[in-house]
Amino acid sequence: MATDSWALAVDEQEAAVKSMSSLQIKEEKVKADTNGVVKASTTAEKTDEEEKEDRAAQSLLNKLIRSNLVDNTNQVEVLQRDPNSPLYSVKSFEELRLPQNLIAQSQSGTGKTAAFVLAMLSRVETAERYPQCLCLSPTYELALQTGKVIEQMGKFHPELKLAYAVRGNKLERGQKISEQIVIGTPGTVLDWCSKLKFIDPKKIKVFVLDEADVMIATQGHQDQSIRIQRMLPRNCQMLLFSATFEDSVWKFAQKVVPDPNVIKLKREEETLDTIKQYYVLCNSRDEKFQALCNLYGAITIAQAMIFCHTRKTASWLAAELSKEGHQVALLSGEMMVEQRAAVIERFREGKEKVLVTTNVCARGIDVEQVSVVINFDLPVDKDGNPDNETYLHRIGRTGRFGKRGLAVNMVDSKHSMNILNRIQEHFNKKIERLDTDDLDEIEKIAN
Repeated sequence: MATDSWALAVDEQEAAVKSMSSLQIKEEKVKADTNGVVKASTTAEKTDEEEKEDRAAQSLLNKLIRSNLVDNTNQVEVLQRDPNSPLYSVKSFEELRLPQNLIAQSQSGTGKTAAFVLAMLSRVETAERYPQCLCLSPTYELALQTGKVIEQMGKFHPELKLAYAVRGNKLERGQKISEQIVIGTPGTVLDWCSKLKFIDPKKIKVFVLDEADVMIATQGHQDQSIRIQRMLPRNCQMLLFSATFEDSVWKFAQKVVPDPNVIKLKREEETLDTIKQYYVLCNSRDEKFQALCNLYGAITIAQAMIFCHTRKTASWLAAELSKEGHQVALLSGEMMVEQRAAVIERFREGKEKVLVTTNVCARGIDVEQVSVVINFDLPVDKDGNPDNETYLHRIGRTGRFGKRGLAVNMVDSKHSMNILNRIQEHFNKKIERLDTDDLDEIEKIAN
């Protein structure tokens, strides 16, 4: 767990963190930071600029980790009573039949994170000061978010400690960590297990792959995850969770995970019943923008996430919405992880009401107030075919934990109409047409 001793260094960096609020879109042209990829130093000595960047990353990481600590017993009691807390949303814990292996598919917002967190907590021996549970997440942001769930649910176990194996969390070479649970991204976790020797993988009892379809289907993450898994003892419990699994991923997962329990949804059960899905016919990008403005003019939207296919479209749309007076944040993959984390935190806190993003935010990011998801561009794969998994993850950003949500898809060509029809066929779910020029019709969908 994070400690208050971190606060001193963090608070000194507060101004630097706040400066990231400049990512909020003003009326001027949106400029994307082209330095989103961190390059390894080609020399043994780091430059002053690299050291400064590392300190800033560490500072922000500590701030985010520390931000979710429960301050007093009253707050703990509220967590225990709150039906939106992960403690109240576990759907599959009884199915785990600990300590057996598990491959599980569950809808977004149904408590899969809480399920595998409970599995880890049930296996930890807090008297032992070494890593016993290891959780992999596909992104920096999702790792931090999952860590916050672990902190919430582990608050009643004061001796339980959590370490984040993510970029920006620097440890001395040769150091052995004492935290019982480690959560991180595949590349950093692999380094901690093999090259840096921070973790003894032979002592791991539970290995979790969150968003396992991404880990398995993405070449880099797949290789890193397999290398980590091969270091683990034979009796290590393996848990693979995700909202979606294509057939090829299921076959691969069953080869990797021996003798698993399997929880799998039927196709028609995959789309979320609490989310109303509509499409809007348009002829151009400008018409899509006008339809979006009509939606905002007719219904009350707490917070919205708008997905675009390219960074260029996302930047244009964010700037146009800002000109209309909306509080807009922009998130795309070329941003540095510190910037992306700051944008998500500001959006989660309600400082911006609209988040325009590419697929970087499609998976796993929970913002409770999101009531509407807009697919400004329908998701397609690299071959131009429907990306059904991404569609499900996108619309799953609303309708969390049984709440009602709204998903609107913009269709601007015969090709995109074909994509939408194939998505409907895949999920066996009819998506209704919405006329955004009819304000009365728009108002009805909000009821």
